[in-house]
Amino acid sequence: MIKDLSFILITLILFSCAEEASFETNEEVSAEIEINPAAEGFDEVNSDAKAIEIANVVMENMGGRQAWDDLKVVSWNFFGARTLLWNKESGDVRIQFGKSDSNIFITNIFTHQGIIKLDGVEQTEPDSIKKYTEMAESVWINDAYWLFMPFKLKDSKTTLKYLNIDTAEGGVYSHVLELTFNEIGDTPENKYWVYVDTTEMLVNQWAYFSIASDSLPRFTTPWTDYKMYGNILLAGDRGRSQLTEIEVLDSVDVNVFREF
Repeated sequence: MIKDLSFILITLILFSCAEEASFETNEEVSAEIEINPAAEGFDEVNSDAKAIEIANVVMENMGGRQAWDDLKVVSWNFFGARTLLWNKESGDVRIQFGKSDSNIFITNIFTHQGIIKLDGVEQTEPDSIKKYTEMAESVWINDAYWLFMPFKLKDSKTTLKYLNIDTAEGGVYSHVLELTFNEIGDTPENKYWVYVDTTEMLVNQWAYFSIASDSLPRFTTPWTDYKMYGNILLAGDRGRSQLTEIEVLDSVDVNVFREF
């Protein structure tokens, strides 16, 4: 077995998880953008119309809803700790910890079935497979959120509020949205403040609260270094930590999710 599970869970934080005139200008533009329907169960009643409108503009600026829906396969490295390969269509996820192939978790987020290799040995005990498959799904929830959060502002059982305009890192005027969760994900008690550059209308910072009632965030990191990957715009710079080796693919050999 892995001798130090903190190696697997390094940096793992689980989730279920300008001026006013500047937004007025973007409202005129956003009225013409592609419709961005909320996920079923999004808390529209308790969300602010202004926050929803900003989320729609962000989605459009990152490639649009259709580009997100059409995304097939993506891979990335999370903070140098692990590499993930996610088939968004099939739900298959492969997670390789470290640079060697000794520790690999493969799971399917739709069926919750998986195969596990620890210290170079494939696990056969049902309890172990279940335990590490659930861990793999939690890792995927966390790591995917760090990369794709702007596409998920109107997810099921989320509430989106408009707070104010504040300055993000570097003094950039930003709309501040509050994102909370209702009985979804691994840690529904979390809260985020999502900063959206009033000029670029892209997320440029987020602040994480482990408890929604907390007055001060547990951490705040930038959300920068946007680049096009396929048809979507993604950012990998989180300040002291980086999401690297980002690659969008049209397809991948299914065997990578069936064997080590």
